[in-house]
Amino acid sequence: MALEQNVIHQGDCVQLLQQIEPGSIDLVFADPPFNIGYEYDVYDDVKASEDYLAWCRSWIEGVFRALKANGTFWLAIGDEYAAELKIEAQRAGFHCRSWVIWYYTFGVNCVNGFSRSHTHLFHFVKDKSNFTFNRLNPQIRIKSARQLVYADNRANPNGRLPDNTWIIRPQDAPLSFSPAHDTWYFARVAGTFKEREGFHGCQMPEQLLARIIRASSLPCDTVLDPFGGSGTTMCVAKKLGRRWIGFELSSEYVKYIKDRLDKTDVGQKIDGPEDPIESAPSTSQGKQRRSQKDSDTERGVIESYLTAGAGFPSDILLCDRELNEAFIAECKKRGIDGNPYFWNRMMLQLRKSKGLPKSTRSVPDIKAEDMDQFGYASEVAWRLLAIDFRKTLDDILCSPDFAEEFDRLATHYGSKESKPLSLRYRQAALSIRKRSTAARRLAVSEFRTWLNKSKSIPITPIHGSLSHLEQPGVFVLYQGETGFYVGESLNVRKRLECFTANPAWKELNATGVGFIPHNGNLVSAYGLKSSIAMRENALLNCRLLISDREL
Repeated sequence: MALEQNVIHQGDCVQLLQQIEPGSIDLVFADPPFNIGYEYDVYDDVKASEDYLAWCRSWIEGVFRALKANGTFWLAIGDEYAAELKIEAQRAGFHCRSWVIWYYTFGVNCVNGFSRSHTHLFHFVKDKSNFTFNRLNPQIRIKSARQLVYADNRANPNGRLPDNTWIIRPQDAPLSFSPAHDTWYFARVAGTFKEREGFHGCQMPEQLLARIIRASSLPCDTVLDPFGGSGTTMCVAKKLGRRWIGFELSSEYVKYIKDRLDKTDVGQKIDGPEDPIESAPSTSQGKQRRSQKDSDTERGVIESYLTAGAGFPSDILLCDRELNEAFIAECKKRGIDGNPYFWNRMMLQLRKSKGLPKSTRSVPDIKAEDMDQFGYASEVAWRLLAIDFRKTLDDILCSPDFAEEFDRLATHYGSKESKPLSLRYRQAALSIRKRSTAARRLAVSEFRTWLNKSKSIPITPIHGSLSHLEQPGVFVLYQGETGFYVGESLNVRKRLECFTANPAWKELNATGVGFIPHNGNLVSAYGLKSSIAMRENALLNCRLLISDREL
């Protein structure tokens, strides 16, 4: 029987790995004992070298078996056995993509040697040509020299990928490192740090785990930590909307981890400084950023909009891929300073300040039938990008790269009966945003009983008979007792059949569906949907249905 997800399991990791369904895990992060005599709660960290390596061989083979074919394995290990465990992982079948050095201050003082201030982070994959690496995610990128020194509008606004030695605070080592080098700097979680939990001496920084989880998995993927320790991996996975499984030998540590997880919510801020590199000063010879209100730039964007827009509103230029490509091509032809994201953002700013000429072609609101067909996939795609990229919907649609990733996710979660239509998916997301604030107000005023959980929601097994749901209504998808998505449809049975036929939704492991009928009025349906989404704090729903913040 497969082990339950979103649970910390107490026991020996070698035995528990045998109980994991083979090929079911997307990402494993392991920070095992280093065999250096550290005083753990119940584990003996002083083993003969042969015994330690044999034990590591057992759990590494278990990790390989548990991972999907495109899965990723990150291993944190000290100097003493870094080389040996790299070889053991490769013998198990892994390929090493990166050998990262994690450098930290507040290192371990050594009496007769140099202070220990780094740990090795091995990035392994099962298939060297098929694995998850989210190179577009701005949360794993660093500022480029064009941004920090030259303030150049042509720079990629999301920065560039770091090298394999991570240094996040160059001001701490100005003569030794620069942001472009290949050492990752994250301060070790020392005893005085607010982030410190206190029950475990080897606590990992949340920002380090966040970079790894964002880079090597997607929201709703499953993350496994065989050495639960202080619980950081599980807490960060939960914050980033991943499913998680943890193992921990110590029953006392398990209690502390559970308490920490109970205080952790999806979407909660990652502890520690997000981007300390921003504080790096530019050189005295660095160029100053030009004003975004530069009149020549504005004039060029307006002329490009008029030439490429075919009279459509600016929203359509963002939603229609071909029109947006034509607009960007016009901006390039005119030699306008900036990049596609910058030009799209300026077009929106000009529209909001009424500096953009009025459109000559009106576009009707997206129809209820289109929302029924495209809305749910658009909402999920938007929410998943917001969790991982920490970007608003405008940011997503203004960046051609992000917009393409949005289209991919929407198509992935969309109905397989309809061909992919990026225009409809993007329009549906804008419509959801437009309706959500009003829906939230209606939820508070008209559906208070649902918010207070004073009304129960009848739950039907997802694979049971759904014939009674062939009517308009609001539905809730449950995994166990947790509602993770709330939707509305003119025909709930048909919509749920689309879900169960889609492998992407199957992987979310819905076990039941709750149903509340409505009269078909979309405004009322959105108010009810908002109240249930607030009540469940549903992971995959637009945050504007739940709070006044988009992310």
